[in-house]
Amino acid sequence: MSGRARLTLCSAAATLMASCALLPLVDPATWILQAAFLLAIQSGVGAAARRVPLARPLTVLAQALVTLVLLTLVFAREHALAGLVPGPEAFQHFAELLRSGGDDVGRYAIPAPLSDGIRLMMVGGVLVIGLAVDTLAVTFRNAAPAGLPLLALYSIAAGLSDGAADWLWFLVAAAGYLMLLLAEGRERLSQWGRVFGGAARTPGEPSGPVAPVRTGRRIGAVALGVALVVPLLPLPAIDGGLLDGAGTGVGAGNGGGGTISAVNPLVSLRDSLNVDEDRTVLTLRTSTGDISDLYLRIVSLDDFDGTTWKPAKRNIVAVPDELPTPAGLGTDVRRTEITTRVSAADWYAQDWLPMPYPPSSVRISGNWRYEPAGMTLVGDHGQTTRGKTYEVSSLEVRPTAQQLASAPEAPGSIRGQFTEVPDSLPEAVARTAREVTESAQNDYERAVKLQDYFAVTGGFEYDTEVQVGSGTDAIARFLRDKQGFCVHFSFAMAAMARTLGIPARVAVGFAPGSPQADGSVAVNLKDAHAWPELYFEGVGWTRFEPTPTRGTTPTYTLPDTSGNVVPELPQASRTADAAPSAEPSASTSCSADDKKLEGCTSALPLDEGEQGGGGTPWYKIAGWTLLGAAALVLPLLPMLWRLRRRSVRLASAQHAGSAAAGAGPGSGTDGGQPDADAGSAVVLEVPSQEAAQTAVGHVLAVWRELTDTAWDYGITPDEALTPRRAAERIVRLGELDEAVAGSVHRVAGAVEQVLYAPRPRAEAGLADEVRQVRAALRARVSRGTRLRAVVAPRSAVRAVWDLADRWAALKAAWAARLATLVRRPSPSSGHEGG
Repeated sequence: MSGRARLTLCSAAATLMASCALLPLVDPATWILQAAFLLAIQSGVGAAARRVPLARPLTVLAQALVTLVLLTLVFAREHALAGLVPGPEAFQHFAELLRSGGDDVGRYAIPAPLSDGIRLMMVGGVLVIGLAVDTLAVTFRNAAPAGLPLLALYSIAAGLSDGAADWLWFLVAAAGYLMLLLAEGRERLSQWGRVFGGAARTPGEPSGPVAPVRTGRRIGAVALGVALVVPLLPLPAIDGGLLDGAGTGVGAGNGGGGTISAVNPLVSLRDSLNVDEDRTVLTLRTSTGDISDLYLRIVSLDDFDGTTWKPAKRNIVAVPDELPTPAGLGTDVRRTEITTRVSAADWYAQDWLPMPYPPSSVRISGNWRYEPAGMTLVGDHGQTTRGKTYEVSSLEVRPTAQQLASAPEAPGSIRGQFTEVPDSLPEAVARTAREVTESAQNDYERAVKLQDYFAVTGGFEYDTEVQVGSGTDAIARFLRDKQGFCVHFSFAMAAMARTLGIPARVAVGFAPGSPQADGSVAVNLKDAHAWPELYFEGVGWTRFEPTPTRGTTPTYTLPDTSGNVVPELPQASRTADAAPSAEPSASTSCSADDKKLEGCTSALPLDEGEQGGGGTPWYKIAGWTLLGAAALVLPLLPMLWRLRRRSVRLASAQHAGSAAAGAGPGSGTDGGQPDADAGSAVVLEVPSQEAAQTAVGHVLAVWRELTDTAWDYGITPDEALTPRRAAERIVRLGELDEAVAGSVHRVAGAVEQVLYAPRPRAEAGLADEVRQVRAALRARVSRGTRLRAVVAPRSAVRAVWDLADRWAALKAAWAARLATLVRRPSPSSGHEGG
């Protein structure tokens, strides 16, 4: 492999290795296979352009155009001319995808679902970085600055990830960059001569790199080591706030299921509630006649450190056929088992499974794990809810106010974990909780008073435009300003309950959706919700609803049990257009694009088999990409082959003058290899016979280039003519002037010299003669002929002839080898002597 080809390969590999830092950001990570495939095409175009060779700016332009065509083929095929040529509609589609991708990045926690917008951002970003690295390192032969775009790619990934494996991705990216530097250094040193090869330091020891190479390797190793060690030092950290919009909102799971994450309750909840176009997330059918308590729970946030709420790290196990009875639920509490069939939209990729609480059994295909403490299911090895249909049996628990009021004290294990409040929590939070619940006689009455304080009597306003707070005084600021949305209300009530000694946590999921005319229920983005859950021994984890105008207030907290005057309570949360009608409902959450994708069905049959993710399968994308690349490259093959062949032939003419005399006539046949690439290399200290053979090949290559140039401009070659007669014919048909005619005859004379003279003389400047003839022929023809001579040259048919000759030679060689293998021995060889 040549040095330039090795450098091209290392450039693409370094970009791909740095791109691995983006893998934890999106699920599934199949986008990197597509990026690698397109990056290989981009690098191949650059290698071909440099081999022609094209000028450096033209090489970069060719790669950029091919990259644009590839992205159009993959992402905007339906909006482009012939599926390849981007126009205004294609660029508008790109802008829409990038806008939606940016919205998805802000809406979802890591790992985000692989939507079309995010996929364009990931694949397009890798290709842009790859083009920058290839341009700097290969086209302009300067690999050191290529580390800047690689660093930018890694920095973006490191800034968004949770930092769990940043050192691994940095190691991979750094290894790619060092590999690129070493490849460039090897190519440069190979051009300086053997002095840098290094002699053996002791007799018998193999030679190795000398000081410059060894020092470079040591510097690279030390720099890499420092970069790996510094992030591990105990440097000061900047903490996020309790309601910090940049917080993760969730934590990593522990156990056999790998990393787990949920929708960010701080950012995604507010973004979902503020979307301009509401979209259906889940469609369900249920056996219950009252959906007011049908909350779909995703995950519980039970770890409160004073700056954020997040799931505690717990073990996850295989999903049992029958889930255990919820912790703390006694046998005397009234309950009804209901069945709910849920269908997730094909764009909704959530690691945690939304389910009514508490579930008793789940039927779903795919790789799922069970977290016993929260009674939740989490996807394993990239499994998400995208396009899934599943069935959940759950308990509709209906405790009475008396059962809750008479609940005994919670066990020590529950109280110890779920009443923990950090010292950093402002005293105003606990003081307000005591003031609000001053007249309460038990934990149940305290919980109801806290709920009523937020939902009814405290003067709080529901406002999704309020910015989430930051710092340890966020809850105190919310209690003072009295404006916020469900995150503020649920977080504040749970924290205040803990200060009163009541075990509390926060649940994230969806409030009851909107009934449809066909009997199904549509759960939309604006139904995203958070609510507190408080623990009462004998009942278990119990839902409360402190957020005004959202969800439904539980029946066990009605006025006759709380002693407070409570106005008419809101019904199930729904959009303004969600009221049932006499005709089948077309939800306002169903956009025109959703209808095209058939994503608006009310309910889907339960899929017993494995269901894949949404989007176009990777093999179809790869097939379309190959088809588009072939459609782009195939028409250009004659031009590229002709440019390459001209470059090799004329370069070989530069060395013709250094060839020695003594060539015989048998070396001048066209069946030789005058166009071989080896002819362009300088040969030093070789025998005179070999130099003469090389000179013959060089001169014949120039003659072939002259006749092919004339052929491209309309003068068909006549192989029966001698070089002198062929030259006269080109001059006559080409109507060339005397000066140009002299150039043609000088090339023909050089051919006669190497073919027929007993002591041939090598001519210098033959390449310039051919260029002069080509310019003259080009000037006398029409514009259409000139265009055809470049784009579809007639002489390119020689490539087909060469392939046919090589194929025939290959078949003959294999036939001869086969005949040798199966040849019978002669009769005499089978007899013993005597």
